[in-house]
Amino acid sequence: MSEAKRQVAEAAAAMVKPGMRLGLGSGSTALLYVEALGRRVASGLTLPPAIATSKATEEAARAAGIPLADMMSADAPTRLDLAVDGADEVDADLSAIKGGGACLLREKIAATIADRFVMIVDASKRVERLGRFPLPVEVVPFGWAAASAAIATGLGVTPVLRMAEGGPLVTDNGNYILDCPLEAIADARAVADLLSPIPGVVEHGLFVGLAEEVLIAGPEGVTRLTRTP
Repeated sequence: MSEAKRQVAEAAAAMVKPGMRLGLGSGSTALLYVEALGRRVASGLTLPPAIATSKATEEAARAAGIPLADMMSADAPTRLDLAVDGADEVDADLSAIKGGGACLLREKIAATIADRFVMIVDASKRVERLGRFPLPVEVVPFGWAAASAAIATGLGVTPVLRMAEGGPLVTDNGNYILDCPLEAIADARAVADLLSPIPGVVEHGLFVGLAEEVLIAGPEGVTRLTRTP
């Protein structure tokens, strides 16, 4: 599978054309993509500064020689040509759950402003219905318990505060993560619509209607799925 993941990363890197403004995803497969892209840059591919969706991706991109934009600046990119990222689950409609690495907010910003969003995953991430992977929801620390209670009431589940050594896990944005064990999501858009208005919720890990294509690494190589308009 590791070789297949490298193949899917190389296939994604091959999509990149000179001058493209890129969004660089997070996670193990996305980092392989960054490495593959770095090899193309070393061979002469010229790119404007890209967006990195996590501190880990920033470090990998710099090590690979990929220029990066400062997303905290007033002149930060507001549009991307292509964003490539991994996922924790992907269904047949190319909807996904993301956020296992606690990078969902930055990942969704990149995916939303990209003209083309492509996910790269291994075959184990394909599911018939989203929800086996607990849905991550990023919340502000102030009043996180109130947000958790509202989510519990709305979804009928008990959110779990994600922990790290010494206390709650803190995202790159200074927030907390609530993992919601939904088991099976019948209507991803309805769940997204319920979560977004809750005070304290910054973003959720449902990526619905964003991906144009998914590249899947399997025992026989790379499979491509394209979303039907």
